[in-house]
Amino acid sequence: MIEVIRCGPLSTVQDLGRFGHRHLGVAQSGALDPIAVQQGNLLLGNEANAAVLEISVGPLQLQFHQSCRIVLMGVDFDSVLTSEGDSNREQTVQAGHPVEVSAGMLLHLRKPAIAGARAYLIVSGGIDVPLVLGSRSTDLAAGFGGLHGRPLQAGDSLSIGRFCKPPQHRPYGVRSLAPSHVLRALPGPDYEAFTPQAHQQFWMQPWRISHQSNRMGLRLNGSPLSLQGPLSLLSAGVLPGDVQVPSNGLPIVLANDAQTIGGYPRIATVIQADLWQLAHMPPLTSVYFQAVTHSVALAAREKQKHYFTRLQDSLARAT
Repeated sequence: MIEVIRCGPLSTVQDLGRFGHRHLGVAQSGALDPIAVQQGNLLLGNEANAAVLEISVGPLQLQFHQSCRIVLMGVDFDSVLTSEGDSNREQTVQAGHPVEVSAGMLLHLRKPAIAGARAYLIVSGGIDVPLVLGSRSTDLAAGFGGLHGRPLQAGDSLSIGRFCKPPQHRPYGVRSLAPSHVLRALPGPDYEAFTPQAHQQFWMQPWRISHQSNRMGLRLNGSPLSLQGPLSLLSAGVLPGDVQVPSNGLPIVLANDAQTIGGYPRIATVIQADLWQLAHMPPLTSVYFQAVTHSVALAAREKQKHYFTRLQDSLARAT
């Protein structure tokens, strides 16, 4: 069991997401950086979809009441392990490198190297919370999944799942991917409704992440985008990665907790292979959009799949 001693405002239980229920109005949820989650689960010998903690804001202090192995992925936090009653002896926890945790030890995550970016705590066996509609992810808007459908709070207890196989003892780590802050995108279904000037602005100008961003979507600040004329749209299905433009002309990149339908025009859609970067774009970060073709998007997805195949093979050979 893991006990939450101290917790920032937005740490949640997530897995790779809740799929197949959008027709019922159920959002995808899941880790904003699924690559970091899969890397960590592979390192520990977990199933790829084992539940983890997504940590958005520190500090976070956890006490482990059973021995296990852990790894931190995503942004590098100022993280240390201490023994109960001996806080003077600290063991640094380096991102991407599994470490042994003994019963009674405390994990302290103080602050991220990049304010606003996310870290992921992966535990051998995974975080054991009930499955809801096939996923352990927290849906904050609907209030279900994860631990009671809400962010973690001091005093919470989290169960650790049983190992599918003995935890992997590996003396090496995996480097978390570094975001490029360039999001490759396809023209959206309403692209032609925008003016030629808006097209140029969208692809050429740097967009700055607004403080009004969250797991539902990243709001962008820049020169507003204009439509060619009045536009009346019926509400339609939307997905993470869709770039909606409300009446103020400032785009919103939909993220994992976004609604399932929307009525704003969609100027573009970020390709699936680049969506993980949304986890690591804090407020005031600048981001650019790069136009690509459908074939490029498919090739990027295949390259990502191939990366995990190679990583799994290399870890299996080294065991």
